[in-house]
Amino acid sequence: MKWIIRLIGVILLIAVVAVGSLFLLPKDRIARVAADQLRNLTGRDVNITGDVGITFWPILGISAGGLEVGNAEWAKDGAMLSAANAAIGVDAMALIRGEIKITNIEAQSPTIRLEQRKDGRASWQFSDGGSDAQISTETAPAAATAPRPLTIQRLNITDATLIYDAEGADLVRYEGVDLSLDWPERTGDAVINAAIRPAGERVTVKATIDRFDQFLNGDVRPVTARLDTKGGGFTLAGRAALSGAVAGDLALKMPDTARFLAALGAGNIQLPQGLGRSADVTVQMTLTPDRRLALRDLTADLGGNVLRGAADITLNGTPNINAQLIAGALDLTGFAGSEGGTIAGASGSAAASSSSGWSKSAIDASGLARFNGEISVRADSIELGTLTLGATRVLLRNDKSRMVAELREINAYSGVVSGEFVVNNRNGLSVGGKLAAQGIEMQPLLTQTAGLSRFKGKGDAELSFLGSGASLDAIMRSLKGNGAVNVGRGSIDGIDLDALMGNFDVQGGTTVFDSLGATFAIDSGVLRNSDLLMMLPNFTATGVGQVGLGTQTVDYTVTPKALRVNGDRGLAIPVRIFGPWAAPQIKPDLQAAIDLNFASEKAKAQQKLEDALQQKLGVVREDGQSVEDAVKDRVEDELKRKLFKMFE
Repeated sequence: MKWIIRLIGVILLIAVVAVGSLFLLPKDRIARVAADQLRNLTGRDVNITGDVGITFWPILGISAGGLEVGNAEWAKDGAMLSAANAAIGVDAMALIRGEIKITNIEAQSPTIRLEQRKDGRASWQFSDGGSDAQISTETAPAAATAPRPLTIQRLNITDATLIYDAEGADLVRYEGVDLSLDWPERTGDAVINAAIRPAGERVTVKATIDRFDQFLNGDVRPVTARLDTKGGGFTLAGRAALSGAVAGDLALKMPDTARFLAALGAGNIQLPQGLGRSADVTVQMTLTPDRRLALRDLTADLGGNVLRGAADITLNGTPNINAQLIAGALDLTGFAGSEGGTIAGASGSAAASSSSGWSKSAIDASGLARFNGEISVRADSIELGTLTLGATRVLLRNDKSRMVAELREINAYSGVVSGEFVVNNRNGLSVGGKLAAQGIEMQPLLTQTAGLSRFKGKGDAELSFLGSGASLDAIMRSLKGNGAVNVGRGSIDGIDLDALMGNFDVQGGTTVFDSLGATFAIDSGVLRNSDLLMMLPNFTATGVGQVGLGTQTVDYTVTPKALRVNGDRGLAIPVRIFGPWAAPQIKPDLQAAIDLNFASEKAKAQQKLEDALQQKLGVVREDGQSVEDAVKDRVEDELKRKLFKMFE
């Protein structure tokens, strides 16, 4: 027994001397020993610099003024972790049992660089430097030694720079990141809290991952997450894997979408009212490791307009969208500009006013560069402010800032419109299109678009146009194109051609016509027409003139002709319509009426007057000389004769 006690005493003495000798080692030697141990744990190069502190029991811990952990051999840039004032602690008893239980990791102002490749390699996948086993992420391949269980009970990182480089995707870089991990039990859940500042404003993230050990091993595990900003946030309840795969129910509530997007670093995007200025969205989402996003059972309340549908989006580089959306009554007056609307995420009013002219506010169409793809939209009705549409089917195709709206079916004003409308912002903003309309009620259309309510009728029309400029006013003043219109039976309020032919009174009344047809050309925002032909029961009417689309003015002359008066010649009374669209004047041109209808009578009367003057004054006209000139010559001759007499 004495020998046994002596043997134990010797062993304890050796242990005390061994441990004590470690305390007597220089700090740089301690740092090298600790770095070697970390290298064995991670399989990466580890450098420890600065002041070094160490503890042995019950926590094997080290703190250092600087810590650098190397990246994977295939990684292209820099260390995976470099930090000042770093500390790490490992449960010594667990380590003896073969477990790696990290009690705490702390780092101030570190730079963390994570890289991932399409073949599945990730820089955060560590291999055990002392064996062939892996100690985190994917299940290890068959090896002689089983993977060591890994637990990180507490992780706390402040003011970090986080860089994530996924092959084929844009580089992600965040500064001022705070991150904490609580994982008290190896087979339990982990809670992650983070604060990031992509654009200066704090964005918080909280996530809970079930069986975090299996998640680190590459398994798909249940996840709940929440992201919050001052403009709104979202929650996710679903499943996720370390590879980047995520699936679940996503709910977004954003009272201020612009502020929400700005907080995430998307810039100043001012969305129109009714098109996402505020948003309440629920959707089932699936995100694959290669950054393909699938959205199903989408319901989005965009501040009054509700959309339902599905979408597939690729997120590598400029997002490419393929979506199908369905709406009931869709109010796009905000997009049209009556409430400060925009084109695809742009600021600036595009509203038109008959009294003040078109808006000169700048239209920012830069949002067209933010995505490519195809979006089909089906709506029961669409309100555009200056246009009201019924059941509508439209396919939007956007490619490098050029959006084409293919109008597959638009029911409007009791008729149908088809064609295409183009918005191009590749080299400055321009709009154009080719439209065809059948069976359109003209009065509501002209009332909403031009403030003209006097014209009634149902007809067909076709239009080709192109305009460019930074504002709606500039676009309207630059328009060029051509078109044609044909209207069946209709009427014009404010003028009665029967009364006009009877007593030249154009105050009030209505003119009913059987048909109307015209072609027109547009240049520099001015529509010109010279072949208007309107057929009435007892009249025909022709028209010539112009409409200032940019200036919102009209100067047009309609010439109705009574067919059954004035012998076989008929009777024509030109009527001039001129002034602003809001309040045009309508006046008959009596001088033109006389010139048109009584040209021969006027010539005969003038001849009789000249003959009477010749007889009365005794004037004889030379060939081609007028009576006035003949009288003038006669007076001059008489004055000369009397002047000569004075000198006789």
